[in-house]
Amino acid sequence: MIRVAPEGWPFIAVAWIIVAVLAWFRLWPALVLGVPIAVWVIAFFRDPLRDGPRGDDLILAPADGKVVSVIPIDEPAFVRGQATRISIFMNVFDVHVNRYPVRGRVAYRHYMEGRFLNAAGEKASADNEQSSVGLDTPRGRILIRQIAGLVARRIVTDHAEGVEVGQGDRMGIIRFGSRVDVFLPAPAAAVVRPGDVTRAGQTVIGQWK
Repeated sequence: MIRVAPEGWPFIAVAWIIVAVLAWFRLWPALVLGVPIAVWVIAFFRDPLRDGPRGDDLILAPADGKVVSVIPIDEPAFVRGQATRISIFMNVFDVHVNRYPVRGRVAYRHYMEGRFLNAAGEKASADNEQSSVGLDTPRGRILIRQIAGLVARRIVTDHAEGVEVGQGDRMGIIRFGSRVDVFLPAPAAAVVRPGDVTRAGQTVIGQWK
């Protein structure tokens, strides 16, 4: 049985009510299109349990998707210095539940309204609607940024400042195509490169030196 994120049930209900109405009125051409869409809505909001490598020396992927960039960058908001930014793009077929890459305490939260540019593009990191979470971890500070995309219009971030979170725990969800950036401070190094495919809570994307 598919495990579904609670945010998905209203969308799933609407999709299947529409399918039932189409079937009731025997609108077969529309039904041929409606059933696959309704099935896709269930698949989009799936929230599989994830087991994988764990440890304070490991940094895990916060999202399912494809690595679109790994670049050095200055991060002044929370890391406050040089960092490596790993950007993971989620298409509409990926699991969109995000997970914490490390354990630690939520020490920073910031939401910014913005545009809805293509999330895979470089400008999305600065211009798009986004929610940032900074973690104080046993090895240093890490910033995770959920970024809306072309059709994403809702970012959910679960925890407030002061909450202790575990590695691989659910962080939130972004509805429909989007991206997650992870900012690793200088003592940590990326072990992925553009084109690599990741799974939230399972794929190691970085390691503390």
